[in-house]
Amino acid sequence: MIKKILFVCLGNICRSPAAEGIFKKKIKDRGLENLFVVDSAGTGSWHVGNLADSRMRETASSRGIELTSRSRQIHENDLDEFDHILVMDKDNLHAVKSLVQDPLHPVNSKIKLILSYSKDSQLDEVPDPYYGGQHGFDKVLDLLDNAIDGLIDSLKD
Repeated sequence: MIKKILFVCLGNICRSPAAEGIFKKKIKDRGLENLFVVDSAGTGSWHVGNLADSRMRETASSRGIELTSRSRQIHENDLDEFDHILVMDKDNLHAVKSLVQDPLHPVNSKIKLILSYSKDSQLDEVPDPYYGGQHGFDKVLDLLDNAIDGLIDSLKD
């Protein structure tokens, strides 16, 4: 059965497209790409239609990760469409959960912080690198790389 994964951040130009790209590379490397549909979205609409931030694309590319998706805003129907909705921070967790009209709807259980799958991080949230320097983009990729390994391991079971 194919599992549908959605990664979500604020503008869908840094963290969530990076998570999407890392996930796609890892499932391809493991021969699992036929088992997943992967996408990313933002809770805000400012960057709809844009490619990922050039700094994130460049940093990801230096690690062999291609970021080719275009930004889009999450929609209420995504809540039912995707099996797992993984957000980068608590603000986006609340924003996504606010799309759920019925608080008893089972969709709430599939919305989680991505770093809950991390094997090493002491952090709960992936920091937004947009206003920082190069170190922030590297840190985001390191955090996501680790968490996505844990995510894929949990999804294979």
